[in-house]
Amino acid sequence: MITLQWLYALAGAMFAAFALLSVFDRSNPKRLGNAAFWGLMALSLLTGDFIGDFGNGLLVLGLAGLAGFGFLGRSHPATTSDEERAAFSVQLGNKLFLPALIIPAAALIGTLVYNYTPVGSLGWIEAKRETYVFLCLGALLALGTIYLWLRPPAVAPLQEGRRLIDAIGWAAVLPQMLAALGVLFAAAGVGTIIGDITGMVIPKGNIFATVLVFAFGMVLFTMVMGNAFAAFPVMAAAIGVPLLIQAYGGDPAVVGAVGMLAGFCGTLMTPMAANFNLVPAALLELKDQYGVVKAQIATALPLLAVNILILYFAAFR
Repeated sequence: MITLQWLYALAGAMFAAFALLSVFDRSNPKRLGNAAFWGLMALSLLTGDFIGDFGNGLLVLGLAGLAGFGFLGRSHPATTSDEERAAFSVQLGNKLFLPALIIPAAALIGTLVYNYTPVGSLGWIEAKRETYVFLCLGALLALGTIYLWLRPPAVAPLQEGRRLIDAIGWAAVLPQMLAALGVLFAAAGVGTIIGDITGMVIPKGNIFATVLVFAFGMVLFTMVMGNAFAAFPVMAAAIGVPLLIQAYGGDPAVVGAVGMLAGFCGTLMTPMAANFNLVPAALLELKDQYGVVKAQIATALPLLAVNILILYFAAFR
């Protein structure tokens, strides 16, 4: 059976390759810092279940130390030349996007086939992990297609992946860390405290007011913590589960899904979501590092209003 550990191993192998390639990249003066950072990421994914909570905590501290003290640098590995890329662009045009489309197509089609045909009864994949498995399978299929079709140098995909991940830097692991932070906040009882406070403020039985507080709470916590995955455990424990679902009988699927979408509206409006909002500005060399955030506010606010209406009318129909 294919389990989640297989996927962790695949991702760990990728980061291990990035670390190894970084060691030999003499064009990057901070190559050893990059190698150590991505090596720790690989170690976490490959051995996380075996080294325990204390060991994983040390790995996180190591990652934070390497990033915080500026040991990471951008790499510029040599893969294909600008002339070769221009030639591919002229020759193939939009067909170059086909390998990228294989990934979502494999995830969608594979999940539907596995869950809605007799194939699922074979038990090849761990329950509720089907989409993850087919997403990784799609990435491998896309990679194989690239090798067969474009025939790049053997390590070119890994070098290009390393170039991109080095450009993103520590922000690449920010969603994972913030999600863990949200779980810690929930375990520490932050959600319960917020629930007690909001319970005294919201008029009892007023569903719409509760929806508003839940949605705006998701937005504000997301803006502070940088990711809706970090905000959701807190707001779900505070308002989503005890009030919207248990007290008022809201549809759990709608409350969870649309609540996350409301949180993502906060993601569009905060520099704390560095991997989404600051890294693109840096990669595009924008004069205003907050330019992406400012441009997204006009989209985020109407989306938030629509999500609030969907949450109210769809969850309590």
